[in-house]
Amino acid sequence: MSTLILTLITGVGLGALYFLVASGLSLIYGLMHVLNFAHGAFLTLSAFVGWSVAQALGADTWGSFLLSVLVGGLVGAVFATVTELALIRPLYERHIEQVLVTVGLSFASVALFEGIWGTDPINISGPAWLRQTTDVFGARIPNTYWVLMIAAVLVLAALVLFLQKTRYGMIIRAGVENRSMVTALGIDVRTSFTLVFAIGGAAAGVGGVLAMHYSTFVSAHLGQTLLIFAFIVTVVGGLGSLTGAAIASVVVAVLQQFANFYLGGTGDFIVVILLALVLLVRPSGILGRKA
Repeated sequence: MSTLILTLITGVGLGALYFLVASGLSLIYGLMHVLNFAHGAFLTLSAFVGWSVAQALGADTWGSFLLSVLVGGLVGAVFATVTELALIRPLYERHIEQVLVTVGLSFASVALFEGIWGTDPINISGPAWLRQTTDVFGARIPNTYWVLMIAAVLVLAALVLFLQKTRYGMIIRAGVENRSMVTALGIDVRTSFTLVFAIGGAAAGVGGVLAMHYSTFVSAHLGQTLLIFAFIVTVVGGLGSLTGAAIASVVVAVLQQFANFYLGGTGDFIVVILLALVLLVRPSGILGRKA
């Protein structure tokens, strides 16, 4: 029983991490229709800068941990904003060029990060509580998973409230539906679209710092590895659906954990099978809108 509980809760915690990475990706595609293959670079740079901040302040304190998360979110937002202004804005409605540019930025970023921080993974440490466990019906759950779950819930709530309850959220949703009409009303839609990228980058930044603590290391390839699962989650949940991404994150991660434990480490293979089934049976995803 304890093994079942451990597998289930760690699966949900891993799903929370997948959502933190995929939420910005899903948001940007859902509102801007941009498949951003450089999303992993936002995550990796935020993790490296967050690690540097924590090292400077003392990596084992809660203050440095929380500040590194905030700085990671800020770095992700700034990187995403610069990317949108310099590379994406001239290419709206030109999807092939968007893919080529963002893929190129992704590869260039990995090379840059390796040049600055080296090619070897850097082991990291955080507050001692994160390395401890909590007993749940006999299952020893690593505390890192609780932090991931709390962060994912907060990010999802913040994104939904922003889009549904704020003026900019209303402008963004209106601009997506009818950009010319919103522009005719004297509203600068471009600024709102840049804000979407900044928010997506911030979510990736927070996810990057927490992914670093989950993995206990940071490397130039951290974002690239997680980006694969982020795309799977985004497709399974439905391109552009935040709620779908949240549901798919849990489904994918729990399935992966159970397959790894009970089916001899075949988690990644089972996830790919799930992706194929979704594409065959329901190409729009769990909560995606049919074209």
